[in-house]
Amino acid sequence: MMDGGPIITRPFVTVTNIERDPLTLLPFPPPPRFPQFFFIDILTNTILSHVTHLHRRNTLSAPLHKQTSSKTPKTNTTQKQTFSLCFSSQKQRMQRLTVSTVLLSLTLLTLADGGSIGVNYGRIANNLPSAVKVVQLLKSQGLNRVKVYDTDPAVLRALSGSGIKVTVDLPNMQLFAAAKAPSFASSWVERNVVAYYPHTQIEAIAVGNEVFVDTHNTTKFLVPAMKNIHQALVKHNLDSDIKVSSPIALSALANSYPSSSGSFRPDLVEPVFKPMLDFLRESGSYLMVNVYPFFAYESNADVISLDYALFRDNPGVTDPGNGLRYYNLFDAQIDAVFSALSALKYDDVKIVVTETGWPSKGDSNEVGASVENAAAFNGNLVRKILTGGGTPLRPKADLTVYLFALFNENQKPGPTSERNFGLFYPDEKRVYNVPLTAEELKDYHDSPVKGGSHKQTTPAPAPNVSGGVSKSTTGNTWCVANPDADKGKLQAALDFACGEGGADCAPIQHGATCYDPNTIVAHASFAFNSYYQKQARKGGSCYFGGTSYVVTQEPRYGNCEFPTGY
Repeated sequence: MMDGGPIITRPFVTVTNIERDPLTLLPFPPPPRFPQFFFIDILTNTILSHVTHLHRRNTLSAPLHKQTSSKTPKTNTTQKQTFSLCFSSQKQRMQRLTVSTVLLSLTLLTLADGGSIGVNYGRIANNLPSAVKVVQLLKSQGLNRVKVYDTDPAVLRALSGSGIKVTVDLPNMQLFAAAKAPSFASSWVERNVVAYYPHTQIEAIAVGNEVFVDTHNTTKFLVPAMKNIHQALVKHNLDSDIKVSSPIALSALANSYPSSSGSFRPDLVEPVFKPMLDFLRESGSYLMVNVYPFFAYESNADVISLDYALFRDNPGVTDPGNGLRYYNLFDAQIDAVFSALSALKYDDVKIVVTETGWPSKGDSNEVGASVENAAAFNGNLVRKILTGGGTPLRPKADLTVYLFALFNENQKPGPTSERNFGLFYPDEKRVYNVPLTAEELKDYHDSPVKGGSHKQTTPAPAPNVSGGVSKSTTGNTWCVANPDADKGKLQAALDFACGEGGADCAPIQHGATCYDPNTIVAHASFAFNSYYQKQARKGGSCYFGGTSYVVTQEPRYGNCEFPTGY
């Protein structure tokens, strides 16, 4: 059977009672009705529900209870906060209003300043269009990267001349042969890569998939197989153009919460991770990671805010280990991997997210699986990636992310969600509207689902913006600039807000009531909030390329009063 998507078992969750303030530890404050608070390692243990899509076969793997049941999450106590925002001077901003539209397209909505979006093309189905039609669909949607789970000749031929960059897969079942016989690796590369390249723009080879949870114990063959595949590329002078890596699941982490405590499993560090990361560094490749916030939310919906999982406005959570503040679960998961790399001194190794997604339908017990939530997750994720900004820990690390998946696949086993991760139906119609390109982002507005989908939680303390804050007794929210954001992106976002965005920026002109303090952060905060309030505080209206966030306490900059409505 052709490969193509996550096959999931139910998660095993480690729950540990804690004595520290739970509001500083959970990814989102728990409902006040809880008489006692619990800490849940949401980033690793509950992600186990997706790790068994390793083989992409029509069989379910056993739950990994033994691998995780003894884990005890770390808890750190230091607190601080940062994010990724900054702005420059007010005078310069207002002088550029005539080119705000250009700056918007160049900075907020272009791939040049952001990451890249690709899609996983899985084929565990009997009703999908031909490979030729699929390539036409990819091109019509502006998708210029695709990842496949094999090297099917029909697919690789269809992609020839398309200009679409391709990641192919060497299946887990072939790891032994590729590791033990360089001749096999060489032959495989000749048949499945050299035969199509460069007309089919193969840019990477995924050697296996989530090998660490392979029930056939292929872990020890992974790095030797990667090296032999790489040497075969060297033989054909393709090693500079085609990178070799292997996707890992978050179950490869021993600790993941808080993100700053991220570390790889001790049993994998010496025999696998260090030699693999050495190889990635020496060959100029990157670490492939599969990340699914959905499974964390599904298993812990009582303590994780849906807004936090869907990139919507929320108070956020401060990582007690490094003081960074997180506003979405995706960033927290990615930074756990970055922290694990740092712990082993591999800060220079980059990450590519080879799978992430949200199902549009699920069984009654699959909390959060819906068309509305899938549209919100993928739409807001695309906006985050294409507008740049990285993560709180790596704000300049623009990511390449592959959405899972292109189609709903009707022959996948497991719960209903397994057959409903697709962006498209087999008839090529969209399952839901979601922007896939920078151009489509211009008209994109995420609308929060009404009625019962959001947990009522006690708001976390708002960020302490420059000049101090005062408590809000009205339930209002404000949009402010992140003082740690890239200044260039802050300036461009400020130009947009005061120009095309229609924010009321008169009060921050020279001599006006909100001119002082004359700082880019203060001026941008006022402009951002004006735009946010004029948009009726709609979900997604406080984003500005990742340079802003929502607070629940009124900002105070000098004598300036921030409006709460227009």
